Amino acid sequence: MTLPNWITFSRLLGIPFLLYGLYNPTNQAKWICLTIFLIAALTDWLDGYLARKLNQISELGKFLDPLVDKLLVLAPLLVLVELGKIPAWAVFIILARELAIAGWRVNQTTISGANIWGKLKTVSQIIAISLLIAPLSPIWQTPVLISFWISVILTILSGIIYLIPQKTKD
Repeated sequence: MTLPNWITFSRLLGIPFLLYGLYNPTNQAKWICLTIFLIAALTDWLDGYLARKLNQISELGKFLDPLVDKLLVLAPLLVLVELGKIPAWAVFIILARELAIAGWRVNQTTISGANIWGKLKTVSQIIAISLLIAPLSPIWQTPVLISFWISVILTILSGIIYLIPQKTKD
């Protein structure tokens, strides 16, 4: 297994600690969870960068990276639903999009990387989850929810764009 694949796999190790900490209502636990989440999110960039730089792009990495990304995003969102911070139906939309794209990719002969809309979706989700986890004062509630809804909209939009057939040049 390559170094980038090990880094991808390491993101999985932070998820149980993140989930455990989200149930602890103290500010200290929230800051720890935010740190774990952001470090894990940064490793998503790092593994892709190293895979390209070291010429270690692999089929395993193309499969594992988006799977781990989905787990990293969906795990805290599900806890945030349980804690009553966001509605379940919005997380269902995110989950449905991710499953639809994953299912669509399975039937493709080659696995393509994320386009700009997929990257924007991911960044917006990371920002929204970070703000939802952070121990912010109540004055931040509206901006935090706006960031969450922007991520839901970008999730829907990126899914539609991903599935639209691309015109080929003649």
